[in-house]
Amino acid sequence: MRFVALPNGMEAPALGLGTWRMGERAGQRSQEVKALQHGIDLGLTLVDTAEMYGEGGAEEVVGEAIAGRRDGLFLVSKVYPHNASRRQG
Repeated sequence: MRFVALPNGMEAPALGLGTWRMGERAGQRSQEVKALQHGIDLGLTLVDTAEMYGEGGAEEVVGEAIAGRRDGLFLVSKVYPHNASRRQG
Protein backbone atom coordinates (compact mmCIF):
# COMPACT_ATOMS: atom_id res chain seq x y z
CA MET A 1 0.00 0.00 0.00
CA ARG A 2 1.23 3.50 -0.76
CA PHE A 3 1.52 6.13 1.95
CA VAL A 4 1.64 9.92 2.08
CA ALA A 5 4.12 11.65 4.40
CA LEU A 6 2.45 14.10 6.79
CA PRO A 7 4.16 17.26 8.11
CA ASN A 8 4.53 15.68 11.57
CA GLY A 9 6.48 12.76 10.13
CA MET A 10 3.65 10.25 10.28
CA GLU A 11 2.49 8.45 7.18
CA ALA A 12 -1.15 8.13 6.14
CA PRO A 13 -2.46 5.63 3.61
CA ALA A 14 -2.91 7.02 0.10
CA LEU A 15 -6.06 4.91 -0.32
CA GLY A 16 -9.02 4.96 2.00
CA LEU A 17 -12.73 4.43 2.46
CA GLY A 18 -15.03 7.15 1.16
CA THR A 19 -18.43 7.94 2.64
CA TRP A 20 -20.02 10.11 -0.05
CA ARG A 21 -23.79 9.37 -0.17
CA MET A 22 -23.70 7.51 3.16
CA GLY A 23 -25.97 8.59 5.98
CA GLU A 24 -28.71 9.74 3.63
CA ARG A 25 -31.15 6.83 4.04
CA ALA A 26 -31.93 5.34 7.45
CA GLY A 27 -32.79 1.99 5.86
CA GLN A 28 -29.24 1.61 4.56
CA ARG A 29 -27.40 2.57 7.72
CA SER A 30 -26.69 -0.99 8.85
CA GLN A 31 -25.26 -1.92 5.43
CA GLU A 32 -23.12 1.24 5.36
CA VAL A 33 -21.72 0.53 8.82
CA LYS A 34 -20.94 -3.06 7.82
CA ALA A 35 -19.26 -1.92 4.59
CA LEU A 36 -16.94 0.43 6.48
CA GLN A 37 -16.18 -2.22 9.10
CA HIS A 38 -15.40 -4.75 6.37
CA GLY A 39 -12.98 -2.32 4.73
CA ILE A 40 -11.26 -1.75 8.08
CA ASP A 41 -11.13 -5.52 8.67
CA LEU A 42 -9.36 -5.83 5.30
CA GLY A 43 -6.70 -3.34 6.40
CA LEU A 44 -7.92 0.04 5.18
CA THR A 45 -7.14 2.55 7.89
CA LEU A 46 -8.15 5.89 6.33
CA VAL A 47 -11.80 7.00 6.36
CA ASP A 48 -12.85 10.10 4.44
CA THR A 49 -16.08 11.90 5.33
CA ALA A 50 -17.54 15.39 5.47
CA GLU A 51 -20.11 17.43 7.32
CA MET A 52 -22.00 17.93 4.06
CA TYR A 53 -22.33 14.20 3.31
CA GLY A 54 -25.89 13.46 4.37
CA GLU A 55 -25.88 16.67 6.43
CA GLY A 56 -23.71 14.97 9.03
CA GLY A 57 -25.30 11.56 8.55
CA ALA A 58 -22.13 10.10 7.05
CA GLU A 59 -20.15 11.19 10.09
CA GLU A 60 -22.69 9.40 12.30
CA VAL A 61 -22.31 6.23 10.21
CA VAL A 62 -18.52 6.50 10.57
CA GLY A 63 -18.85 6.97 14.33
CA GLU A 64 -20.91 3.82 14.61
CA ALA A 65 -18.59 1.85 12.33
CA ILE A 66 -15.43 2.73 14.25
CA ALA A 67 -16.83 2.52 17.78
CA GLY A 68 -14.21 0.75 19.86
CA ARG A 69 -11.76 0.71 16.94
CA ARG A 70 -10.65 4.35 16.68
CA ASP A 71 -6.99 3.76 17.50
CA GLY A 72 -4.89 3.25 14.39
CA LEU A 73 -7.37 4.90 12.04
CA PHE A 74 -6.97 8.15 10.13
CA LEU A 75 -10.18 10.18 9.89
CA VAL A 76 -10.40 12.90 7.27
CA SER A 77 -13.40 15.20 7.49
CA LYS A 78 -14.26 18.45 5.78
CA VAL A 79 -16.49 21.23 7.06
CA TYR A 80 -18.77 23.69 5.32
CA PRO A 81 -16.98 26.96 4.52
CA HIS A 82 -19.26 28.87 6.88
CA ASN A 83 -18.04 26.62 9.73
CA ALA A 84 -14.37 26.93 8.79
CA SER A 85 -13.55 30.28 10.33
CA ARG A 86 -11.99 31.42 13.57
CA ARG A 87 -15.17 33.25 14.47
CA GLN A 88 -17.72 31.59 16.62
CA GLY A 89 -21.12 31.87 14.91
